Amino acid sequence: MAVRIKLPGGTLKMKVYRELRGRERSPRIPVVKIGSVYFTWWSNRPRPLIGQPGAPDDPDQLQATR
Repeated sequence: MAVRIKLPGGTLKMKVYRELRGRERSPRIPVVKIGSVYFTWWSNRPRPLIGQPGAPDDPDQLQATR
């Protein structure tokens, strides 16, 4: 069973590998493995999805910052 710790700005979760979600197994959110326990960070801030305006790899956004 996952352990959740609510913090200001997000939630820290502690899980074993079989409890990880697909987003946690891929590099989409921060994950740290210590021994057999995985620590994942779920931010309260909404992150734009790849391909949507405002995403970090959005070409329009990159041109605006240059």
